[in-house]
Amino acid sequence: MADEQTTKNIAYVMLALLFVAMAWFVARRAGENRTNMLEANAPKVAGEDMLEGGAKNPGQFDEPDDDALEEMAELLGEDDSEEN
Repeated sequence: MADEQTTKNIAYVMLALLFVAMAWFVARRAGENRTNMLEANAPKVAGEDMLEGGAKNPGQFDEPDDDALEEMAELLGEDDSEEN
């Protein structure tokens, strides 16, 4: 059987190797996370980003209805019903 000092030295070497391996793993993951974060939060260039959603019926906005026309006339001060 090995003496006590040899056993301690082997344990210290193993712990040191484990520490180095863990430090390398943490540094590598931190670098990957930073890269992913920078890519995800980079400024968007027109046309490169995908926009989600949209109108269910986009044709409904082509022609305004009577209520919308009346509201626009009121906002523009062209409403005939409110003459001074």
